[in-house]
Amino acid sequence: MILYEYPFNERLRTYLRLEQLFRRLGELIPRAHPMDHHFALVTIFEIMDVAARADLKTDVLKDLDKQKLLLDSYRGNPSISEKVLDGFIQQLDGCFADLNATSGKTGQTLTENEWLMGIRSRVGIPGGTCGFDLPAYHAWRHLAPEKRQRDLEDWSATLAPLAQAVLLLLRLMRDSGMPQKVVTHRGQFQQTLPHGRTFHLLRLRIDPSLQLIPEISGNRLLVSVRMMHQDESGKLQPSPEDASFELTLCS
Repeated sequence: MILYEYPFNERLRTYLRLEQLFRRLGELIPRAHPMDHHFALVTIFEIMDVAARADLKTDVLKDLDKQKLLLDSYRGNPSISEKVLDGFIQQLDGCFADLNATSGKTGQTLTENEWLMGIRSRVGIPGGTCGFDLPAYHAWRHLAPEKRQRDLEDWSATLAPLAQAVLLLLRLMRDSGMPQKVVTHRGQFQQTLPHGRTFHLLRLRIDPSLQLIPEISGNRLLVSVRMMHQDESGKLQPSPEDASFELTLCS
């Protein structure tokens, strides 16, 4: 099954972008090839760019606090394990404390590293990190893989509090949804959202053998999905066929 996710607000878009970057970074650092480590460093710079928004840290801290209050309200519910509940609350407390202890924006300490910032200024230029432009960086890429990995781990450690917080918030949000099987009518599906509930994320799973690509749109009142297929030229065309998929709304 292919999973598609659609965020309903800008904050969730930022969280999902960060999650993708953090997961990519986690894949690249353990590898040994200099090219993998080049793109790991590029990913660190991308995370810094996404996290540069002044109020991001405040938003994440607020969301951690909201989740803790929500979980606290479940205490005494016989259908919920107190041990599991305590575990999640402890994780939220830990993420809150670690992120709150960081000073300034995420990655701010890295901006004080002139060598890194020199690379960052060249990364956006096509071919801008060639050896004749950045000989010191060229030499770093020829170091032993273990040395490059240690450097990358040290640099990415400054991003870890934000990563842990965002990944935990997304996990809790995804766990809040209940999947349902739905079917399009002539390639179209619409669902009115219930009043009094605010949804932040839509998750859609579809069988890849159907060769359909969902176009998703939504707001606080309505969700709409239109199934598309690619023609021979690669252009997307509306599919007139009925198709089933799994839909999950997360609040």
